[in-house]
Order: sequence, then C-alpha cells, then structure tokens
Amino acid sequence: MTPATAHPAAPRLPDTAALRARASSALRRCGARDLDTYADAAATGPTLPARTPLTGAALGHLPATTPGQAEAALAEAHRTFLTWRTVPAPVRGALVKRLGELLTAHQEDLADLVTIEAGKIRSEALGEVREMIDICDFAVGLSRQLYGRTIAGERPGHRLSETWHPLGVAGVISAFNFPVAVWSWNTAVALVCGDPVVWKPSELTPLTALACTALLARAAADTGAPAGVHHLLLGGREFGEMLADDPRVALVSATGSVRMGRQVAPRVAARFGRCLLELGGNNAAVVTPSADLDLTVRGIVFAAAGTAGQRCTTLRRLIVHEDVAEPLIERIVHAYGQLPLGDPFDAATLVGPLVDTAAGTAMAEALAAAQRDGGKLLAGGDRCLAAEAPEAAYVRPALVRMPAQTEIVRTETFAPILYVLTYRTLDEAIALHNGVPQGLSSSIFTRDQREAERFLAPDGSDCGIANVNIGTSGAEIGGAFGGEKETGGGRESGSDAWRAYMRRATNTVNYSADLPLAQGVNFL
Repeated sequence: MTPATAHPAAPRLPDTAALRARASSALRRCGARDLDTYADAAATGPTLPARTPLTGAALGHLPATTPGQAEAALAEAHRTFLTWRTVPAPVRGALVKRLGELLTAHQEDLADLVTIEAGKIRSEALGEVREMIDICDFAVGLSRQLYGRTIAGERPGHRLSETWHPLGVAGVISAFNFPVAVWSWNTAVALVCGDPVVWKPSELTPLTALACTALLARAAADTGAPAGVHHLLLGGREFGEMLADDPRVALVSATGSVRMGRQVAPRVAARFGRCLLELGGNNAAVVTPSADLDLTVRGIVFAAAGTAGQRCTTLRRLIVHEDVAEPLIERIVHAYGQLPLGDPFDAATLVGPLVDTAAGTAMAEALAAAQRDGGKLLAGGDRCLAAEAPEAAYVRPALVRMPAQTEIVRTETFAPILYVLTYRTLDEAIALHNGVPQGLSSSIFTRDQREAERFLAPDGSDCGIANVNIGTSGAEIGGAFGGEKETGGGRESGSDAWRAYMRRATNTVNYSADLPLAQGVNFL
C-alpha cells in the first residue's frame, strides 16, 4: 500500500496583516488593549513576541512581566488569599458566574484568538471556549457543594467530621494546545474554593491570556471581588520556576511535557508544596473483531487528526486485531485522503497547522525513526503549503504500520502520527496498550460486552481515562481529567477534582461532660 495522495485542494492562507487586525479587534472587545498599544508599552522593557502558526509570522510584541512585577503579583495574591478565604463560597461563586456570562458574550472573540495563536480549526476553537463556559457553570454549582462528611465515632458524646478549607494561592502553568480551557478548569474551581490564581501561560499564546485576564478583571469589578484574585505572568520558564519555588504558592497546577513535570515536581516537593500535574499522553485504542468499523473509523480519525495531533489525548497508537487490520487500515487511509488541510478559519478545513516549524521537524524525525525500525508509511507525513507559508508547518496526518512497539512508538511525538500494531488475543492487546510510560487516555472499540468490561477492569487499561466505542479525545468537564504513570497523576475539571484546591480538616467536638480517650486509653 502506498501513501494516499488524492487530497482536497488547500484554500489560500490568510494574510498576516489581516490576522493582526483580527486579533487586535478581539482583544479590544474583550477589554484588553490592541497590538499597537501593547507594542508602544513594550518599547521600554522586556518583550514577548505574539506569533501565529497560520503563517509563522510575528503579529507584534508585548510587554513581558518583569521579575519585580512577578514578585509583587505573588505578594498581592497571598494578601488577597487572607481575605478571600473568608468570603462565603456562594459569594465567590458569583464572580465565576459573571465570568461565565462574559465568556458567553465574547466566545467568538476568544475563538478568534485561539485559532490565531494555537492554529485550531474554527469548530474546535469554539468548542474550547464552550468548555470554559461549561466549567464556570460547574464551578458555580460547586460553590454550594463543597461538602465535608460526618463520621461515625467511637466515643459517646462526641461528633467526628471533616471540613474543607481554602488552600492558598494556586499557580497555574498552561500549555499552548489548550490555551484557555485548561486555565479555566483551574481558575473557575480555584476561585470558588477560595484560592487566588497566578497564571503563567505558554509563551506561544499570550494574546488569549491577555483577553481572559481582561474578562476576569471585568467580572471582579462587576461583582465587587478583589482584583488580586488573579494575576498574569507573561514570560519564559523563569516564572514557572518562581511558582514552583515560592512557598506562598500552595498549589502548582502544571500542564505540559513529562520533561517539564520532572523539573517542576521535585522543586515543589522540596518545600512540601502541592502539585497537580497533567503531562504526556501516548494514547491507544484497541479494535476488536466485533467492532463497528464505520463508527470506529470516525472515532479514530478525529482522535488522531483533530487539533493536528496536538492534544494530550490525541490517539497515537492503534492496536488492531489481525482479522480486521487490513479493512480498517484501508478505510483510514481513504479517510485521511479526504481531510482538508489549510486555513483553520475556513469552515471546510479539518486540519490546521502545527504550532511551529520545530514541531514539523520533530514529526519528520519521528517518521524517519519509525521507518528505520521497519515501519511502513501508509498515508500522510508530507509537508504542505511550504511555498505559501515557509515559516509555518502544515503537515498531513500520517499513518504508519509498525512491526512492533519500538522505542519511537513508546515515545510521544506531539504531532499527527498514528502507529498501527496488530494482535491476536485481548491479553496481548492490553499488554501492548499498557506497555508505554504514559497513562492518560485509552479506548476500545467492540460490540462484545465481555471485551469492554475486561478493558475497564483493574487489570485492563492502566490509564486515567478509559472509553468504550469512542475515541481517546473529547472529554466532558463533568468527569475528572487526568492520567497515571508519567502523565503525572493529577485530576482537573469535574467530579471531586476540587479537593486538590482545598485542605482537609478532621474535627472532633466533645459535647459531653466526660473526656473519654480514643482506643480505650486511660490517662489520669
């Protein structure tokens, strides 16, 4: 089988000047400044470039946070915590409710900025903003449900219970691929839990951060909340290191690579701080002989090619039973050949650019390594639109059949590469599935209930997310999001993930006239 070449014609790419004007308009409508004003402010100090992966060009330069400003932000965040923690949780929820209303009013503007800075197609950018609105709804309800529990005690005349209290300043380090959703997961929940937030966004997506910060500032002003509940640090890794090292930051929630997590976690642990890590994912789907192949192909193609393969939940390994491997591969090759690639603002486009040319180089190197290991490229992998946008990286999603799970397959490459492996028994498939260092998301496609339950069993998928008959990406906010092993073990968003942002206190109240000791101890 040879790589598919019958791809739809790519639309013409947008002009950098037009993208700059569109970004400026979106920023102004969100209550931030436009790029010209930011450029004027950046003329006298450290700067941070604002760049778009659509053309690879710089849109302008922004004033970066100085070390002195960062120190002042941490100090104010800590001072704010001392009063914000005493505000009733439903009153804190009013701030998040207002933020959700502003996000709803400005979802088109935020989606514009997400597409311009992260390269997401329009529907995915809008979906990410919708996720922000949904987590605000969730957090507002949560503000009246920060439940403790009453515990059966052994001593008469005593009541044993647990209560939850605000933890402290939450430092949020976010990645480029979900520039606003991950911030909102942390910020909406942290605020209702009583924790001010200090945000260090990716250097690749500063414009979305400025817009979100402006909207939250408006929400605080509208509800009478202190401005110090949120601070933004625009700059490089030095600010991530500052959050990791500063004892005033009670929780560091960091999203990024395993390499980054290995640097952050020991530094936070050294001062006995708390970490919430969302790191790498090398996600797999198992396809059994009973699978509905029409449904399976749809699930696979979105999970593998959506966001140009730049989701932490992107499908990277496909583990297929030998009996259905050939027909399934043929269908995927055909589907890949129909994926429109190009301008993510075009409604017909399904695959936008990689975030930068370095990502394109990493993809090419991974494909070369896979072929050295005996892999066969079945579709994609070629760079497109190089003449139109030489500084951008538009690459067709690649499908590679591998003879074994080699080191390159076990390594996450943040690009649209799907490796195909085959198996004979379900035990063999699960062993392949679990035989990687990462443990974020997983799925099985089957119409056999026994196979589905086996995959979800304690000795099945070892991931934090395990799905049946859907792909590995596209989690809802109601469930806790996160993974095991090198993924870091953190949980964000829904369910009881709020507990990471609070501290637990066990309370014993003696309402009797006696003083019995636990475990029958007698003293005096």
